[in-house]
Amino acid sequence: MSRATKRKHVVRELLEERVQPAEGQSVVRVLGTPGNNLHEVETAEGTRFLASMPPRFRRHIWIKRGDFLLVDPILEGSKVKAEISLVLLPPHVRSLQRQGLW
Repeated sequence: MSRATKRKHVVRELLEERVQPAEGQSVVRVLGTPGNNLHEVETAEGTRFLASMPPRFRRHIWIKRGDFLLVDPILEGSKVKAEISLVLLPPHVRSLQRQGLW
């Protein structure tokens, strides 16, 4: 699969996916990017930790400060405590607010 084709599929999946947080997932806000595909994030309670970006998003999706993410917890991590499962775009945020999950 070429790079352009892979990017097309990743972006289409991101745009068409319906957001319904699973058990254990949480919504976090990005505070910064220290490097090596790691992002410093903060939960609604104020807890700060690092979240890793999975290989399928690398080079295809860009995350900047202030974006919202849906993350899965990593239990064995000491510094990196979550893995990004979805980047929440404004339509995703609006649908979560309408559902009362925000």
